[in-house]
Amino acid sequence: MRVTSANEPQPETRAVRGGRTPDVRALAPVLWASTTFEIDSLAEGRRLAHSSRAAEFYSRHGNPTVNAFEEAVAELEGAEAARAFASGMGAIAGVVLGLCSKGDHVVAQRQAYGGTTQLLAGVCPRFGIDVTFVDATKPGAFADAVIPGRTMLVLAETPANPLLDLADLDELGAIKGPITAVDSTLATPLGVRPLEYGVQLTIHSATKAMAGHNDATLGVVTGERDLIDALWGFAVLQGACASPFDAMNGLRGLRTLGPRLRQQEETAVAVGRMLESHSAVSWVRHPRLESHPQFELGARQYRRFGGVLSFELTGGFDAGARFVDSVHLCRQATSMGGPETLVTHPASTTHAGLLPEELAAAGITPGTVRMSCGLEHTDDVLADVAQALG
Repeated sequence: MRVTSANEPQPETRAVRGGRTPDVRALAPVLWASTTFEIDSLAEGRRLAHSSRAAEFYSRHGNPTVNAFEEAVAELEGAEAARAFASGMGAIAGVVLGLCSKGDHVVAQRQAYGGTTQLLAGVCPRFGIDVTFVDATKPGAFADAVIPGRTMLVLAETPANPLLDLADLDELGAIKGPITAVDSTLATPLGVRPLEYGVQLTIHSATKAMAGHNDATLGVVTGERDLIDALWGFAVLQGACASPFDAMNGLRGLRTLGPRLRQQEETAVAVGRMLESHSAVSWVRHPRLESHPQFELGARQYRRFGGVLSFELTGGFDAGARFVDSVHLCRQATSMGGPETLVTHPASTTHAGLLPEELAAAGITPGTVRMSCGLEHTDDVLADVAQALG
């Protein structure tokens, strides 16, 4: 875990202060709903058309509210620049297809969100992009799979959805040649800043914990300015631009990210410890639990993990289905990071598009349940989980 310098504000403070427009006295984010802005002259129009992230030209290029969200996330990540997208998958697709061309090679991990795996395994081959999947928990696996001169991108997701496997950021940052990118959605910038380890791009589905209220669909990529400018050019053509309404809600969510993560993680650890002692549970995964197979890496690398945990019920599919259908306080839904505690059956929902062998390779069994702890009182969540198991 990198240590914040004495003169640098803590991440929670940066989350409250970032993305504020100079000379605007409003404490709440300001919504610029316009798609189009008047131009003073032809020369000014030409300049804006050739500028990256022009805030007042056309909102597919940039928008004052969207740009403020990008600036706030870039500051949180310690990055030079950021580009917001209409969703987390828009951000993933923007990185993969914006950087890779026919004949290029990608190294990615097999433990990942189902949509990411489907994009890499199903869409990339149609464009002549080869993908090698590796076990992110195996030391050196990413570097060993790199093909010098061909590998354009090394893509990791850590902690991984849904089993919270961890990748070693020091190893990723040490890879030379291809561009390295990390989907850090579950950690958020308050948990870890991958760029500090030498990784070149950080990706987030800001729909989740960043925005944090289930009312914004957002993705964002951060990194050095030249690389973000290159991705910005593709993103303008791709068209998955962030809505200013969602960017406003994303900024609002960042203000409370610190206290939300603290409460959610506290509940997740309490639920995890209860599940560890239950006879109907085979295993539990949360990186703050000592039983996590990469506990020491997590303690070294992360400040915080948030409220997502996963576990396997011994009765297989029937037990998993019975559990998610039996909760009362918790809600059955597929997202995570919001104020409500959510449960989902990954094999039937978030990873339903994967083949059985792909599910097995990712470690997702018919009895696997993912849980995103919210902001309810911890005791109430514990009681609901106990009665659902009963």
